[in-house]
Amino acid sequence: MFNPTQADVRRFFCGVYAKLGTQQPMEAIEVLAGQWIAEHPEYHVELSDADAAVAALSQADAARENPFLHLSMHLSISEQCSIDQPPGIRQAVELLAARRDDLHAAHHEVMECLGNMLWESQRAGRPPDGQAYIDAVRRRATTD
Repeated sequence: MFNPTQADVRRFFCGVYAKLGTQQPMEAIEVLAGQWIAEHPEYHVELSDADAAVAALSQADAARENPFLHLSMHLSISEQCSIDQPPGIRQAVELLAARRDDLHAAHHEVMECLGNMLWESQRAGRPPDGQAYIDAVRRRATTD
């Protein structure tokens, strides 16, 4: 199993951004990452310099969203949906996207659900509760 470091993740997204700019061939996961990068032009400056991105690991800014974490979450949710793992996540995300009429906006809401589920898991010292995660996404898809 692949277990990338934070530096690996930053280099991956910066590499995808560079390939987008030069229209180089990409692997499937890079194409998917590139689609999410294109949705976030506000991150392009950080993605344009891999060395600076890796060096910035020691300069966490709690007041600013981490573009690499954000893009990683988009990628994770896309992968979860592609294999429907946890079972039911694909349908829940599709329902939310249809309700919002915007997959990108739906992903941002799913990120909140995913983050909450992971936080609860860590806080309680339990494995992540996939069903609670799906239920939270479904609630968003069926309520205002």
